[in-house]
Amino acid sequence: MSELEAIRLDKWLWTARFFKTRKLAAEAIAGGKAHVNDQRSKPGKEVKIGAMLSISKDNYRWDITIIAINGQRRSAKEAVLLYEESAESLGKREQQTIKNREQRELFDFSGREHKPNKKERRLIHQFKQG
Repeated sequence: MSELEAIRLDKWLWTARFFKTRKLAAEAIAGGKAHVNDQRSKPGKEVKIGAMLSISKDNYRWDITIIAINGQRRSAKEAVLLYEESAESLGKREQQTIKNREQRELFDFSGREHKPNKKERRLIHQFKQG
């Protein structure tokens, strides 16, 4: 880990692997999906060790505390060492995962069950045309 004291919020979220790119991180912050110390902030906000973040992404929410700062994106194993998640947040996220899995099993639909064959496509075109 490097000896940085502060880093831009969007860059920290990218190095901690919450977002694939800094642009996605910046858009999420601008959209109010990431809060620093329970306050909405900008992507260029400098965050330091000890700052508390609330991150919302894909119906999941993380409440974390920054415990390290790294200027470069590393492996996922190293990224987990950059923050500490509260037990309450971890429990809520696990419950959400279970809930999503149950809903997926209950309403198992992939949009369509199969690709229409030639005959079915002709029937679809006939129906649409008149």
